[in-house]
Amino acid sequence: MNDAPLKIFVVEDNEWYNRLLVHTLSLNPDYEVKGFHDGKEFLGSLHESPDIITLDYRLPDMTGLEVLRKIREVNSDVSVILISEQEDIETVVTLLREGVYDYIAKSNDIKERLHITVQNIRNGIGMKNEISSLRREIQKKYTFRESILGESTAIKAVFGLIDKALNTNITVTISGETGTGKELVAKAIHYNSKRRDGSFVPVNIAAIPSELIESELFGHEKGSFTGATARRTGRFEEADGGTLFLDEIGEMDLSLQSKLLRALQEKEIVRIGSNKAVKTDCRIIVATNKNLKDEVKKGNFREDLYYRLLGLPIELPPLREREKDILILAAHFVGQFCNENGIQLKKLSPESQKQLMSYHFPGNIRELKSVIELAVTLCDGTVIEPADLVLDPGSPASFVSGEELTMRDYEMKIIKAYLAKYKNDIRIVADKLDIGVSTIYRLMKEDKSK
Repeated sequence: MNDAPLKIFVVEDNEWYNRLLVHTLSLNPDYEVKGFHDGKEFLGSLHESPDIITLDYRLPDMTGLEVLRKIREVNSDVSVILISEQEDIETVVTLLREGVYDYIAKSNDIKERLHITVQNIRNGIGMKNEISSLRREIQKKYTFRESILGESTAIKAVFGLIDKALNTNITVTISGETGTGKELVAKAIHYNSKRRDGSFVPVNIAAIPSELIESELFGHEKGSFTGATARRTGRFEEADGGTLFLDEIGEMDLSLQSKLLRALQEKEIVRIGSNKAVKTDCRIIVATNKNLKDEVKKGNFREDLYYRLLGLPIELPPLREREKDILILAAHFVGQFCNENGIQLKKLSPESQKQLMSYHFPGNIRELKSVIELAVTLCDGTVIEPADLVLDPGSPASFVSGEELTMRDYEMKIIKAYLAKYKNDIRIVADKLDIGVSTIYRLMKEDKSK
């Protein structure tokens, strides 16, 4: 909670009791307390935005219920404590239903009870403020033009589609190779949409055993199967009011696809072991590294579910098609890793930049991030050299580029890549490539003599 005092308004027409409540609460130096004797006087100061209001039910000019409803019209979040001699249980219940935080009867021990209730509210306000602050930080983090880096034509096209996804609840299907940033795009859509205050609930279908996915998504009732010792709320209910992100949707079993389709069409789910439908309101974003249309043709994915999920398709380009975004991302990862580990900022040499640009990156952004973090770790100085970049020498694309080379040239590229990876230990390289040490020496000598 911030350092501002907790502002409390006391609304009580009895002069003596008003002074008692104001004095009791003012004993805490963190509370700013102000007393009022009737509803009209109090409502005239409601614009001062109190954090807590103590309210007597019987006021000279209006009832507590009338005052409460006027409070709610102005501020639906302020906590109201009813303090009264009111003995009509139905009236108290009505007030509680209308949003009163607590009811305290006027008695000799009211001081202790009041302090406890106010402290509980204060803790709750602190928690709300912390959650709001975290949400603001998350929203800032996922302002997509800042979180998704790049200036290439391909990524700008993605930005345009994300923009179109923000103003409606249309289902979004994100496709692309592994490591292209599908979840990052899903979060960017959620945290910049009208549902930003709701939960972002990710579910990786491929990571959950098929027999558990139904319970994971829809929940279950106690005793519905062996091991169901308590009711479980499913991810659909957790995402109510927010976004449900179904990653690797192409891995879902056909047996469950029909149940998912019904949940999407009816906007309701049924927990395992229950006959009662539960309404849900969540936006659906799915991701896949498979071609779902091909999966439909193969009989692995329901056609009706495919069209229900398609919505707005966003295809993420592989890193190799994003031009100089590789260097933008690499510089970002260098700075991020140095900052996180308290390391002096390092930079990529021109030769390292050229090597990164010529590499195929089969693992896309995820691979680039790992390569850069290892390079920063291996680098002894402040400049990252090609020897610090451990690229996958087994990937043909790491050698095949626009230039035409001889077989001997490719052999040397492979040997040099392995030497860089294994710190110039020729014996290890010879063992890994299954060639003689003398062969490596001979090829290196021929290369130097060119």
